[in-house]
This record gives sequence, structure tokens and C-alpha cells, in this order.
Amino acid sequence: MLEAPGQVSRVLRAAPPDQVVEAADRAIRSVLGASRTDVFIADYRISGLWPVLDANLAGGGSLACHNMAQRCFSSQQPVTDTDDEGRCRLYLPLSVWGERLGVLLVELPDPPDPGTVERATDIAGELAVVLRAADRETDRYRRLRRRERLSMAAEMQWELLPGRGVSHAAFELAGQLEPAYTVGGDHFDWSVDDNRLAVTVLNGAGIGLTAALLTAVTVNALRNARRSGGSLVEQAELASDTVFYQHRGRRYVATLLLELDTVTGRVRAVDAGSPHLLRLRGGTVTPIDLEQQLPLGMFAEARYDVQEFDLEPGDRLFVVSDGVWAADPGDRGAYGERAMARAMRSTRLQPPAEAVGTVMRELHAWHADADLRDDAVVVCLDWRGSAGRDDG
Repeated sequence: MLEAPGQVSRVLRAAPPDQVVEAADRAIRSVLGASRTDVFIADYRISGLWPVLDANLAGGGSLACHNMAQRCFSSQQPVTDTDDEGRCRLYLPLSVWGERLGVLLVELPDPPDPGTVERATDIAGELAVVLRAADRETDRYRRLRRRERLSMAAEMQWELLPGRGVSHAAFELAGQLEPAYTVGGDHFDWSVDDNRLAVTVLNGAGIGLTAALLTAVTVNALRNARRSGGSLVEQAELASDTVFYQHRGRRYVATLLLELDTVTGRVRAVDAGSPHLLRLRGGTVTPIDLEQQLPLGMFAEARYDVQEFDLEPGDRLFVVSDGVWAADPGDRGAYGERAMARAMRSTRLQPPAEAVGTVMRELHAWHADADLRDDAVVVCLDWRGSAGRDDG
């Protein structure tokens, strides 16, 4: 009998990457006296949660299970559900640093006391970390996430992402790519380091694999400069030169580079030809007008300038690509003219991960649920206020 979450952690780390969920099932039964467990994984579009162990649930299964799992996933809080026979299902979020992976289901013979819920929550946290690591070593969980085949371009784009969310004492951040299974060139990237959050959103040119290759070169050039200690300007200039000397100005990438000081709320920006930046403060959505400079790779040895603005605690920033802003199904006008601002205002009480989903769902509705005609990226950043500086 395992006696503590720490021992569960050791069991999970010792398990083969493709057998982590089975190892968790055995450990949780031992520690908590559970009669059943399962792990629900979110798909690429975050349109549903899919069980790893119970194939019957994957085919439809218990509607109650799916509904409760979705409630847990959305709220990021434990959810309990007791059936007529007194059995209790406990649903726990599987998240790592704000990255939402899915939900852990634990079925218990009796309603859990607070101590049991706390132990189960700790185990879910350990399992989430191990699942994220295992995802690099096995295709099992990636196969579950895809509800249809990814295009080659989309495969590259999802591999290039840092994740779909990150949480910090000073901010919360989330992003989403659409169309999830065929996205080509649009992309986002971020990194947290030494009281700085770097965010990059790329409005990739072209379609399919050609666009994905151009974006991959640009993102890696930006990362190379950033990881070498380069400033925003140095990042933009290295990436621009890299793209130009590959394509001689025939192809280029509209890019927005942001750097948030997590202590002061000061934002430094390089606007290399789009995407669009908007601030939600209170109930008002306001575009943040930056001087638009040349897209990366348009000319040789292009030079860039930094612009700055301040955030107030409670501010929300949205960054959207042209596939969101200019989306026009033909007879309703561009989504960014009015409908997008309404969708953004409606997210005031939602966390960023839910907010990007709301904006994307409204975008699909704007297209009358037809396939999007262009790649679309939405990134949402909440500034909570100073996290303080750790000098220790």
C-alpha cells in the first residue's frame, strides 16, 4: 500500500512514458481506495475531453462524466458528483504552470473528506507534470488529442508551440491556433525569464507547408537571439535578416514582439507589420496603436525601434492575427470591425484560456460555422499587478 503523494510521484516517474496513466490508476487505487480512475485529455481544438482508459466513454459513454469533466476543466477546480448508489466521482484539473492538459477522474466508494480531496489534488498535480514530460517520449497522448488527421503544416506548428497557456503571480496567458488541424503560418511563442515575459505573435504569409516552414525559420531565429540575451530590437533584426537572406524579400512575416516587465507592468513592443493589439480595461476594448514597421524579411538589414506603454492591474491584452481581425464571410463585414470587440467584452469574467475559446467560437459563428478562410491566432494576457522582484 502506497501511503503518500510523494510515493505516487516516484511510481509515476518510474513508469514507461506510454504507461503513465496505468501506473497512476494503480497508485491512486492504493493510496485513495479508488474503485476506478481515468484521465481525460483535451483535443487540439479544445472542443472536448477524451478518456485514455475507458474506450466506452470515448465513443459517447456517460454524458454525466463528460459534463462534469468539462466543468472541472473550465473552472480549474475539483468537482464532485455522487450517483444514486452513493459512489462518488471526483474530477481534478490536470494543469502545469497554467497549461491545461485535461482532467483526472477518481471514483470513490464514499464522498471524500477535505483531506482526501487535498491528497487527490496533489496527485493530479504530480500526474500533470509527468504527463507533460511523457508527451515528448510517446505518441499515445498526441494521438488521443487529434480528432482528425493533422496536415503536415499543422503538425509542424503544434510542435513549435511552447504550450497553450502559462500562469504566473503577475499574469496569466493563453493562446489558440485555428483551424487547428490545417493551420499553416500563424503562430505564437512566449518565454518567462527573470521578471520578463516575452510574447511573439506571427501572422504567417502563404498557406500550407510553405507557410509553416517560413514561420519555423522566423520563430527559431527569434528564439536564437532571445536565448543569446538579445534585446527586442536584436531579435527582430536577426529574424528579419535570416528570412531576407533565405527569400530575398519575396517572402516575409508580419510579427508583433512584446516584452512585459512583470514587476512594473511596462510593455516594450516592436510592431513589425501586424498583428493587432487590443486592450480590455473595464468594459471598454481599445486598440493600442503602435507605429507599424516593416514585416520581418522584407528588406535587407531592416532596422527596428521599440515603443512602450503601461498596463494597469486588471488590464487584459488581446493579440489577434489578420485571420481574426479581417475575417469576412462575404456579406457581414470584417469580424474585427464590431463583432470581435463584443466577443472580447463578453470574456471579462473568464480566465484567458476560456477567453481565447470564446473569441474563436464567435469567429466560427461569424463564418456561420463554415471552415475559416485564413489561419487565425488569438492570444490573451491578463496583467494582475506587480509580482515583486525576487532578489534572493
